[in-house]
Amino acid sequence: MNDVPTEDVLRTRLAELRQDHADLDQAIQAIALSPLPDMMLIGRLKRKKLALKDEIARIEDMLTPDIPA
Repeated sequence: MNDVPTEDVLRTRLAELRQDHADLDQAIQAIALSPLPDMMLIGRLKRKKLALKDEIARIEDMLTPDIPA
């Protein structure tokens, strides 16, 4: 059995991750603009956003064919 996800599965996951990343960005901005922003919450959301960015980059690398030098 092949455990490597198909390109379609990867592209779907990539779209979900990009949407989650954008949603977190909007949430962070909204919290930062509040009168008393919760800096601990902002920090947690930023770390989660960074983890999403890393996963996005990993999937993009999987979708990009290796080009011989």
